Amino acid sequence: MNASFDLYQLPEEHIALREAVRGLADKEIAPYAADADEHERFTVEAYGALARAGFAAVHIDEAYGGQGADSVATCILIEEVARACAASSLIPAVNKLGSLPIILSGSEALKRLVLPSLASGEAMISYALSEREAGSDNASMRTRARLDGDHWVLDGTKAWITGAGESTWYTVMAVTDPNATRRVDGISAFVVHRDDPGFAVGTKERKLGIKGSPTAEIHFTGCTIPADRIIGEPGTGLRTALATLDHTRPTIGAQAVGIAQGALDAALAYVRERRQFGRAIADNQGVQFMLADMGMKIEAARHLVYVSAARAERGEKGLGFVSAAAKCFASDVAMEVTTDAVQLFGGAGYTRDFPVERMMRDAKITQIYEGTNQIQRVVMSRQLLRG
Repeated sequence: MNASFDLYQLPEEHIALREAVRGLADKEIAPYAADADEHERFTVEAYGALARAGFAAVHIDEAYGGQGADSVATCILIEEVARACAASSLIPAVNKLGSLPIILSGSEALKRLVLPSLASGEAMISYALSEREAGSDNASMRTRARLDGDHWVLDGTKAWITGAGESTWYTVMAVTDPNATRRVDGISAFVVHRDDPGFAVGTKERKLGIKGSPTAEIHFTGCTIPADRIIGEPGTGLRTALATLDHTRPTIGAQAVGIAQGALDAALAYVRERRQFGRAIADNQGVQFMLADMGMKIEAARHLVYVSAARAERGEKGLGFVSAAAKCFASDVAMEVTTDAVQLFGGAGYTRDFPVERMMRDAKITQIYEGTNQIQRVVMSRQLLRG
């Protein structure tokens, strides 16, 4: 035995980060989760707590006022916040999603314009790729952008935008060359500010879960932005968007792991206390088998998420498979574990008096956004077949 063997062990700073975030989440986020869900309001308490602690966008480099947290650390943060409140975990998750195109392909001036406000907690950023008729088939988007002198003018509508109305900045994909031989070459990426003329936020969606995080359409009607707010070169936007997803899908896996862990924690506490036929229901072997399967699946999902995040941090090639696998497997686990948690609570689990029904509703979206799990399987199979 060698207690110092650290080949497959998180470093001390990551362990310390987990403890710090868990303490903050238990004290300043979890107490408001049910109310935010019940009243479908933005989790302002969580945003304030995360911003004060410097956790709203930990991935931002120190050069822009951030903490420069690596991808694994960011996943740990999201996981621990999601354990307390899935909706609140979207604050750091979507800040990474929205800002990563700028980090990967933006000019230095654009980075200086946007990233410091995210690092300080002054602003949030959303990611606008999907449209009603262009979800999984995102190359079919209809939003257009045309260059008019020293400005770009955007027209169209984006759908399912997480953080819409609360975010200050929006990373937007739009068609700049509708005649491109390949549609992928005709799409560019831009940064839009909520105060830009012609920008508007639509009505909030009425959702099954993550109700503490607003989701809405955003509209561009002759929306005018400075020419230097383009991300990278014209025609590179969709490639940047897809590269971004290879880096951020592990964060959805982390969110799913956190939701599942929260449900297991709640279930363990309940089965120890709940008595039937003169004994705690935790003493029943059938219940123990359910708990064992829940814990086993969560641990497997957690490791896959961390491996995918580590590979993304190293910038390895072929991230598509492992990123899709982490998101797909972890979200399927979250749905299974939260469903079993509701079952273990019995009738009580079906009420809003206990958190597991909220966790079950929250878990479902992890199988859908940032690419449905069916699309993840397409991504994985294609990479396997290419070899």
